[in-house]
Amino acid sequence: MFKRFLIAGVLTICQVAIVQSVMAQDTPQAAAHDMPADKLVGYFLGFSVGQNMGKSGFKATDLSLESFLAGFKDGVAVKEPALSEAQLMAAQEMIQTLLQKRQVEMATAQKSKGVNFLAANAKKEGVKILESGVQYKVLKAGAGASPKPTDTVKVHYTGKLIDGSVFDSSVARGEPASFRVDQVIKGWQMALQSMKVGDKWTLYIPSELAYGERGSQGAIGPNEVLEFEVELLGIQ
Repeated sequence: MFKRFLIAGVLTICQVAIVQSVMAQDTPQAAAHDMPADKLVGYFLGFSVGQNMGKSGFKATDLSLESFLAGFKDGVAVKEPALSEAQLMAAQEMIQTLLQKRQVEMATAQKSKGVNFLAANAKKEGVKILESGVQYKVLKAGAGASPKPTDTVKVHYTGKLIDGSVFDSSVARGEPASFRVDQVIKGWQMALQSMKVGDKWTLYIPSELAYGERGSQGAIGPNEVLEFEVELLGIQ
């Protein structure tokens, strides 16, 4: 049986947004687009699928758009695939091989980008480097105690990629985070033990002290250098 491992995932992610897009056709704002509902939904879905494939490593030149459309039509019509079981399995193997290659290429490029970023960042005014390799800049100096690995700390933080994209923020949520020092990424562990209560630092964490080659939760790709603004509020 054909394994719908790619399109099904995109549809699950986009399902709510697609329904909202369709419903919006009855609103004045949607009417302002001056586009029929089927074209609006069609573009939205096509963009969503394409974006997800692009992030996975696909390029438009990797596939025949004519064949893609033919397969899409058969799938929507709930027909049996036009390819044999052997052909479907061969196609899946080709896709897996291609994406594995692209992921390695992307990870290598990201590693190089991160190394270059840290080299340039280290030369900026006010940036210091811990023995571990974590770079930091003091935004506000505290005078309290420094936590130990087994201590639970209370912090406010905002996490960004080096392109400025925010992927997590306790500040935005309006509620500080609490956790044991030894239960977070290594870069955080090393930085927190060098901070004092009341300190507010910007951290620049090398990928090997963050989420490494695997990345995390989709928002953080492989070999990503991470930037955090961290305020140590207290030790519990």
